[in-house]
Amino acid sequence: MALDPSFVGRWFPVAGTYQVAHEKIREFADAIGDDDEIYRDPGVARALGYSDVIAPPTFAIILAFRAQQALLCDPDLSLDYRRIVHGNQSFMHHRPIRAGDELVAMLHVDGVRTMGGNDMLTVRCEITDGAGDPVTTARSVLVVRHSDEECDR
Repeated sequence: MALDPSFVGRWFPVAGTYQVAHEKIREFADAIGDDDEIYRDPGVARALGYSDVIAPPTFAIILAFRAQQALLCDPDLSLDYRRIVHGNQSFMHHRPIRAGDELVAMLHVDGVRTMGGNDMLTVRCEITDGAGDPVTTARSVLVVRHSDEECDR
């Protein structure tokens, strides 16, 4: 079943705040194989002009994925999670994510379209800090494969 295009323009509520901890940044850097000390050592980060360690640029995917859950689990969208392929991901950073940040993420549906027998779901996640200032804008394109029965029609 095709995705409902009436979802375009909808915002999904914040799923709570995310406390950025030193350990989470280190674990993420380890997971992606980046041994840069700016992600681990506050002294190195301060020497480079930051108030504390910063997170790798792709760390924002943690918040973006959490924000996407409200949409992906919405029963009105009629999404079969087993048919999703992550088509594209981009980040626009307004400032680095730092240890100690308290961040919130809101998800917006920018587009739903059908192309080549698949639905393309385009979402934007606006990540802000405790003062409401922008930190990162994450954009994702999710490809939802239609069922074999739908493709045969």
